[in-house]
Amino acid sequence: MIRKSRGSVRAFKGIYLALVLAFLYLPILVMFGLSFNASVSRAEWTGFTLDWYAKLFHDQIIIDALKVTLSVAVIATIASVIIGTLGAIGMYSMKKGWFNLLATISNIPMTMPDIVTGVSLMLMFVFVKVPLGKGTMIMAHIAFDIPYVLFSVLPRLQMMNPNIYEAALDLGCKPAQALPKVIIPEIAPGIVTGGLLAFTMSLDDFVISYFTSNTDQNLAMVVYSAARRGVEPTMYALSALMFICILTLLLIVNRRSGLEII
Repeated sequence: MIRKSRGSVRAFKGIYLALVLAFLYLPILVMFGLSFNASVSRAEWTGFTLDWYAKLFHDQIIIDALKVTLSVAVIATIASVIIGTLGAIGMYSMKKGWFNLLATISNIPMTMPDIVTGVSLMLMFVFVKVPLGKGTMIMAHIAFDIPYVLFSVLPRLQMMNPNIYEAALDLGCKPAQALPKVIIPEIAPGIVTGGLLAFTMSLDDFVISYFTSNTDQNLAMVVYSAARRGVEPTMYALSALMFICILTLLLIVNRRSGLEII
């Protein structure tokens, strides 16, 4: 009886997992299939084609949006990595009370809905009379990317042997020299993981970009605008490529996180 009940539980778990995965990924598989459909209609399969991908790379609006998206993501990632890494080092050297307070405050942007963050940043830019555009979008991306870097670097600092830094100072290394020569190499895996996370979050962001810029400038906003007019197969191709890029980055992040745990 016990073996039968265990077998039933395992079967139920397997069915439940299969249903959840189907619910999450079946629409994505359908989208991939439609991106290779020669017909514009979603209800009819007329043959395999790569024409939509070819048309995608000849669409100047999408190319311009891709350039903006990549430039914003790269700039925001570099800035958030620098600020987040230095912030993590500063927090790590603080007393426990201040550390817990700042950690709680830094965690708020990660748990707060994107629409709240987007509206708040928009109101701030309007209040200080900064025109909405690419610059404000970059600043907004930096703001919500920093916590991801911060909480990727902090665990590496906590795992680091503090005696290494003290030994470097005892051997004549100045604090300004110990940072790039001793601390940064020790926490480099956390910095890379945080940077990849920041780049991924910036790459597919829509809500915050929508509220902090004045035009359809990045890929996510182009897809949203196209969906309101009627989805063309080129949007399926674009979404498929974005999904592959983001999935690849997330797999790299998860792989690095697994190596860090080991």
